[in-house]
Amino acid sequence: MKEAKIFNEWPQRYDRWFETPIGKLILYYESKLLLEMLRPKSGERILDAGCGTGVFTRCLLEDGPRFVGLDISFPMLFQAGKKLARYPFGMVQGDMEDLPFADNQFDKTISVTAFEFIVNARNAIDQLFRVTRPGGSIVVATLNSLSPWAARRKAAGEKGHPIFKNVIFRSPKEMNQLAPMTPLLKTAIHFQKHDEPLQAKKIEERGRSIDADTGAFLVARWEKPL
Repeated sequence: MKEAKIFNEWPQRYDRWFETPIGKLILYYESKLLLEMLRPKSGERILDAGCGTGVFTRCLLEDGPRFVGLDISFPMLFQAGKKLARYPFGMVQGDMEDLPFADNQFDKTISVTAFEFIVNARNAIDQLFRVTRPGGSIVVATLNSLSPWAARRKAAGEKGHPIFKNVIFRSPKEMNQLAPMTPLLKTAIHFQKHDEPLQAKKIEERGRSIDADTGAFLVARWEKPL
């Protein structure tokens, strides 16, 4: 799992980002959209593939589902385990492109900002479909290539940033092509990093009201056929 090495030194730094004023605002809007798309329910068994430090998993656990968090990086999983100790949350170290689960094991599956690091996204989607029961939902969130946030991170990668130098950002059109059926697509984070929080909230409300497809946080939801 050589890919895991680039994440192993990032757990604390990743979590600290969401403690900044703009990070807290981003976490609020992204979590809100994830809850809207995944609709977790009490008693459901849900896989969070590429769960990282569990930042988003925690908000999805509040309504009573049981989660399995999978990540390629053990330090990331360890951080998630500490954070989610009081929740019904199990951990598995593994690769999203070769999920270590039998078919139809989960009521729903979700992956948040992990597809950026997967070249063969179609294979990863196939894996999520495979382990999701018929009638279940598959939700994938990624950084939208149409957003200025993606452009900035791409530029940072070109300058040698260890996380972003091999990253792959996808557009709504590209996400639409990852599975045979058409997904529901929505975006959030229409404001920019430098925007003052009050102004950022106004920008976000406007972006959601017109259903803009250029928000930085792109979320797709597929329903697995019965």
